[in-house]
Amino acid sequence: MISSYHSWIAAIRIARRDAWRSKGRSALVLAMIALPIVGVSAADLTVRSSQLTAEQHVDRLLGAADARVGDAHMNGLPLYQSPDGQNYAPVGGYDKLNQSGGVKETEETPPALPPGAESTRDSTAYAKVRTRYGILFTELREVDTASPLTKGLWKLDRGRLPRAAGEIMATNAFLEESGYFVGSTVTPRDSATSYKIVGAYELPDALKQSQLIAPPGSLFAPLEKAGEASGGSELRTRHSYLVKVGGDGFTWNIVKQANTKGLLVESRAVLLDPPADADVPLYQQEPKNNWNGDALLGKTELAILSTVVGLAMLEICLLAGPAFAVGARRSRRQLGLVGANGGDRRHIRAIVLSGGLVIGAAAAVIGTAIGLSLTFGLRPVLEEQIGKRFGGFEIRPLELLAIGLLAVLTGLLAAIVPAVTASRQTVLASLTGRRGVRRSNRVLPVLGLIAVAGGAAIALYGTVSGMGSVVVAGGSAIAELGIVALTPALVGLFGRTGRWLPLSPRLALRDAVRNRGRTAPAVAAVLAAVAGTVAVATYQHSHELQARSEYVAQLPFGTGFLETHDTSAYRDVPAVRLVLEKELRLGVRADVDRIAIGKPGCSPYSFNRGCGRAEIIIPKDQRCPLYATKEGPDAFTVEQRKELSADWRCARETMGVQYPLVVADEKLLSVLAVTDPGAVSALKAGKAVSFSRQNVKDDKVTVRVITSNETPDSGLEPGEEPPGEDKVFAAYTLPDSVKGYGLKLVLPPSAAKNAGLATAPFGSYFSLDGGASSEQLQRVDGAIDKIGVDASVRVEKGYQGNDSLIMLALTVFAGLVTIGAAGIATGLAQADAEADLKTLAAVGAPPRVRRTLSGFQCGVVALMGVVLGSAAGILPAVGLRLTERRAAADMVRSSIEHGYAETVPYMPIAVPWATLAGLLIAVPVGAALLAALVTRSSGALARREV
Repeated sequence: MISSYHSWIAAIRIARRDAWRSKGRSALVLAMIALPIVGVSAADLTVRSSQLTAEQHVDRLLGAADARVGDAHMNGLPLYQSPDGQNYAPVGGYDKLNQSGGVKETEETPPALPPGAESTRDSTAYAKVRTRYGILFTELREVDTASPLTKGLWKLDRGRLPRAAGEIMATNAFLEESGYFVGSTVTPRDSATSYKIVGAYELPDALKQSQLIAPPGSLFAPLEKAGEASGGSELRTRHSYLVKVGGDGFTWNIVKQANTKGLLVESRAVLLDPPADADVPLYQQEPKNNWNGDALLGKTELAILSTVVGLAMLEICLLAGPAFAVGARRSRRQLGLVGANGGDRRHIRAIVLSGGLVIGAAAAVIGTAIGLSLTFGLRPVLEEQIGKRFGGFEIRPLELLAIGLLAVLTGLLAAIVPAVTASRQTVLASLTGRRGVRRSNRVLPVLGLIAVAGGAAIALYGTVSGMGSVVVAGGSAIAELGIVALTPALVGLFGRTGRWLPLSPRLALRDAVRNRGRTAPAVAAVLAAVAGTVAVATYQHSHELQARSEYVAQLPFGTGFLETHDTSAYRDVPAVRLVLEKELRLGVRADVDRIAIGKPGCSPYSFNRGCGRAEIIIPKDQRCPLYATKEGPDAFTVEQRKELSADWRCARETMGVQYPLVVADEKLLSVLAVTDPGAVSALKAGKAVSFSRQNVKDDKVTVRVITSNETPDSGLEPGEEPPGEDKVFAAYTLPDSVKGYGLKLVLPPSAAKNAGLATAPFGSYFSLDGGASSEQLQRVDGAIDKIGVDASVRVEKGYQGNDSLIMLALTVFAGLVTIGAAGIATGLAQADAEADLKTLAAVGAPPRVRRTLSGFQCGVVALMGVVLGSAAGILPAVGLRLTERRAAADMVRSSIEHGYAETVPYMPIAVPWATLAGLLIAVPVGAALLAALVTRSSGALARREV
């Protein structure tokens, strides 16, 4: 035991001195190992520092209060909640809530609090605020900033707290987005009241949140009053109460009592000391796993992290291993002297392994120190990137020690093969400098062939067995490892082509074959990087072709659509339409209106009182039978569902427009490229035009006016219709081949007026004369912002894929990795073959031979790695695409069985030849030229060793 200890101490001292003598090689290996340690340690420090303690989390959530109490908006029904208040459900489940008529708007009233309790109301709503640049959708908040209960909810950065009406404070994120500063005046869009910004603050848990805080009663009341006067939409305000009760605070029993009154509670006492799962009624009504969606995600993230770390270690070992092998060869005389003085093979192995241990330990210390320094120095930047302040600078020594041990382990793994190789050399060969002749290993190629065949078989089996992409990826990984095992043998096969090459490339190729222990790992590292790039590129290119074929145009090519999203802005629509005329070269502009039921500012999708909607009623005998009964498709056999899936009544509708029923004239048909003369004549004659024959029977279409949205359609039984007044219009039906781009029915203005229907403008379809540039569309958006309307303008430009950009990025990435790995191999080759280069100079070789030899050495490694990697990368991409094909076929089969008419999607498998050409030609040539340029053409002659 003592002898082994002393021998290892001596080995470490020898390795340390050897590493110090060869500073360049040692720094190269140290940098390769330390770089991932810097990233992992910095990531660990960032994650741990961003994780708040329970007390810090509660302080940011509740301030100095004991609890936050609010209405759960469950119609006052009793509810069950989770201890943290993030999940809740009505007692008895949501079926009971649906039986009560769904969620209704209720008046907010303060909750009944225990005697002596102190409380303050915290109210929030979202509204549009005018900024220097236009309109910003912002969270508004009313709370008494002077209340001691709010301490800790925000951090005042500059200025002061608002104390009186007309004063407001803003988050730094709002000031940055709006262009305002402390002292500016801000005005909500729907209000005539302006507010002075007297302070800037930040929300520690939401640094990027745009928010304004005003004293109670000074912000929402003017907005609500202005909304009522203009007939606009109501302001949706949410109220909660910060409560302090003293004593033990809001215990779990008090929380459950509040739940019986429909209140949701976030309690300090419960968050700090949560009850057991058996005491949580919510988890008894529905299993806890149904509420915890993070558990599976955590396992997935852990698996991904483990895979990435494993691949990083493999790459480092592949690249660092040859460096240790070269170091061992350069120290072979020293190792020979150890053997000559009584050292055996284990001592030689210990010396080489100690080299990996020393450099790994140095990389661990340096990498961890750099990671800690970077994290500390970049803390403000990291906090801004994450979006919340750290709870503190959290350092966990055991985790950093484990990360450091990972570096040590990587160094040891990289030195194992060189250590075994060095220990097998005889003392005589080590002292004389002869490398000897070793027969190539025949077992490794056989294992490689078996792994390639077995991995390919597993991957292909995964595509046909329905076992999923995990099996395909696993089989592809096994096959790739098999190719890595075959790399030394394949390098030997490449070497046979050297007989037909000129001097420099022949020397480079023979040197690579003779030193397979140095060449094969570098080729394998390039192979791994290129294989991943080719796999992703092939998959992405195939997916891009599929997406291009599946692309569904929203409008005819070269046309556009202006649409407002705020129903209260109907007065500003004419001004917005003029912006189009001013900024764009329009061919035809077709203005479209919507049917307005109730106040002009009502939305047909809201449940506000006094608001309604207009709905197209499909005749009963033209409705799809699959959904006309309560049982739905289950009432039919599989054969019947397949037959009905092809029925024209069950054709799927095109979605994607806000209002499928519009009021417009014949200009709309011109913009939508509808050339049917009968449709144009019908609109001119006051008839409706339908894009779906389901809606029309006996040349008539029915539109039902529903005066109240208080009862949503979700409460109706299948086949049941909402109550309302029917309006019948003469209609013309377009052929099924004519696209409506989401529109179902066009009513001429005269027909809507004769039926007594009020209309409100909401947008325009338009064709362009010469197209629209990005600068023109930006000017349009800017002009609309100045008007203060929430509107969007889109122009149909056809399929706009990003395939070329992704392919370029992948090619550049693979090129950088390839050049880096090939450069490392070339540097090692030059250090290892210095004697050969000096011999060439001694026998009269021209100086350029040194430069060309270096270039070809780098190019040979890059070319071999790229060729093998390209071949290896095709398999996983093909396997994943075949798996997707099978999944798509199964989905189509299931859809047909349920009555949907489906066809198997076009899913090609296409090789990105342009990317492969760049990898196979440009990258090796670039690597060779770069190596030749940075290599000196002459070197000093060495003195003869005596």
